[in-house]
Amino acid sequence: MVPGDQESWNTMVNKHYPPDFKADAVALYRSRPGATIAQIADDLGVNRETLRSWVRADDQRRAGGPMASARPQPAGSVEEENAQLRRRIRELEEERDILRKAARYFAGETRW
Repeated sequence: MVPGDQESWNTMVNKHYPPDFKADAVALYRSRPGATIAQIADDLGVNRETLRSWVRADDQRRAGGPMASARPQPAGSVEEENAQLRRRIRELEEERDILRKAARYFAGETRW
């Protein structure tokens, strides 16, 4: 194959992801404060710029919507720890669900 040949364009295929996959990918990125867009995109197998555009679109959508009110912190160390643990459980369950959906999506992509 010669560089610039017509066949080389066929390797760059535009993928169309379902809206729930996009929302789940953005939610996964937001649920991991230390993670970068590159790490999450690589984990999910999507282009980094694609994920970045989904995050920006979600930022714009959120800016137009009502702001979420902050919850008061529970008084007492045991209650606070329980609340933190519940949040962590929800985060892990969400990540698990996102990865399951991604696995199902990509498994369907490989069937002939």
